[in-house]
Amino acid sequence: MAEMNTPPERRVITTQDGPQHCTAERLPDGNTVSMDCPYTGKGAEFSPTNMVEAAVGGCMLLSMGTLALRSDLDISGTKIEVKAAMTDKPRMHLGAIDIVVTMPAGLSEKDRKRLEGAAENCPIKHSFADDTAISVKYNYPD
Repeated sequence: MAEMNTPPERRVITTQDGPQHCTAERLPDGNTVSMDCPYTGKGAEFSPTNMVEAAVGGCMLLSMGTLALRSDLDISGTKIEVKAAMTDKPRMHLGAIDIVVTMPAGLSEKDRKRLEGAAENCPIKHSFADDTAISVKYNYPD
């Protein structure tokens, strides 16, 4: 396994709870997230695909947040909408990920470019296979 920056005591254990339902627990703190299958389960919880969508959006926001903190920028209220689409060609996988980033008003052109660069360098976003199409659109209300 590749070297990771995560402390060894932190890990996630996912347990099958019943038909088409599982719970992921983060150790050592015990925080949990429930998942089920939207097709053959109840579809009432996050799906694994939703978890990927949340991970991409969260990673991009945290990457921008690190830059904002160092640069004394307020990006509170920034929202990232992520929609992943599955394909079965040539095998079942995430075939496309569409991302829409809505930033707060009042950012300079220079700060916009820097924040976009931080978001684009999110490591989760760069962890998909080459055949997963990823599109990102940035919206700046003025």
